[in-house]
Amino acid sequence: MGQYIPSTREEQQEMLAAIGAESVAAFFKDVPDSVLLKEPLNLPAGKSELEVRREVEAMSRQNKVFGTILRGAGAYQHYIPSIVKYISAKEEFVTAYTPYQAEMSQGILQSIFEYQTMICELTGMDASNASVYDGASAAAEAVAMCRDRKRTVALVSATTHPDVVATIRTYCYGAGYEMRMVPEKDGRTDAAALAEALTADVCCFYVQQPNFYGNFEDCTALGETVHQAGAKYIMGCNPMALAVMKTPAACGADIAVGEGQPLGMPLAYGGPYLGFMAATSAMTRKLPGRIVGETKDADGNRAYVLTLQAREQHIRREKASSNVCSNQALCALTAAVYMSTMGPEGVRQAAGQSMSKAHYFAQLLAEIPGVTVQNQGAWFHEFVTTLPVAAETVLNALAEQDILGGLPVKEGVLWCVTEVVSKEQLDKAAAVIREVCAACS
Repeated sequence: MGQYIPSTREEQQEMLAAIGAESVAAFFKDVPDSVLLKEPLNLPAGKSELEVRREVEAMSRQNKVFGTILRGAGAYQHYIPSIVKYISAKEEFVTAYTPYQAEMSQGILQSIFEYQTMICELTGMDASNASVYDGASAAAEAVAMCRDRKRTVALVSATTHPDVVATIRTYCYGAGYEMRMVPEKDGRTDAAALAEALTADVCCFYVQQPNFYGNFEDCTALGETVHQAGAKYIMGCNPMALAVMKTPAACGADIAVGEGQPLGMPLAYGGPYLGFMAATSAMTRKLPGRIVGETKDADGNRAYVLTLQAREQHIRREKASSNVCSNQALCALTAAVYMSTMGPEGVRQAAGQSMSKAHYFAQLLAEIPGVTVQNQGAWFHEFVTTLPVAAETVLNALAEQDILGGLPVKEGVLWCVTEVVSKEQLDKAAAVIREVCAACS
């Protein structure tokens, strides 16, 4: 990063001389003396790179890194080809900021355009924005897109991830709108309850696909019910699952959103992640943030520009439909590189292996006396089981064997399996659970 040092001491002196200041202190002469720092900051002495590396590595060894991960719930461990990190770590991308000057930013603009194109191909939607902070904020921004003066209520399925629900609730509270929950039935959205909840003041309905419990919802039927009531239909999707399920467009969604972390981003203790958003052409102008478009320059050459920029800096804040003022460009680039590297078939294989291995593991657990798999019907790579013993007892036993078990939920334990987990690892985990259950029976 050496080439990005802003200026040398000699250059600083030249600039000071140009404005008639003898020193930096003279440049700040109008700042009150009472707020000037008179003594050094209370910071430890600087260390060499080797010393810093030793200290940081010592801290990192306090983390517990599991060899086998059987937990998802919104963040998933997938295989990431090495080229993904190599390309996204290049200086040109790491240091890039908002590409206001198109003539100076063709590379980053094209990378965003390619990302948008792939998200549209993945979701089947007409347009995508340049991304937002994470999947939860994408869901909340989608609800904000649907607000109307006469329709002030947003419906959210009870099968949605709790963090997404909390974020939508916060957005609605801040904007003076109401959020209502649609109850679940047998691990899926209660269609009858949804139909009853779709009153004239409802602006939209949000459903997660697959839902928090891993089940596939009947999204086509849910969408038809929502549209019959004149409301907008939002689907929150796992991008990996989109390789093996009907696209949001095929289900009739007006907006498709989701957490882009499975597309090439490591777990990284919770971030940085990526919120993708895509919509039909009728909803495109309501997409928050920015959209990159392709055009031609004065010489007829292909060029990229910021087509839409729905940002609060450009309009009065109280008139803004969204206050998103940045995007996850580096994460979006990472997702684009991942999808390009894997290709459609590679993503399908990763999704297919995750699904088949999860069903294999569920079958192993169902054979253990006292263990019941709650998921019925079609489901993806997450499932819930009840256990004959306390969940903490099972999870602690797994942790001792270098296995991160599922997430405890009120219904039992939410397990997840991805393509990186081997059959041998699943067999070992099942054997540990079987042993714990037998010892406690």
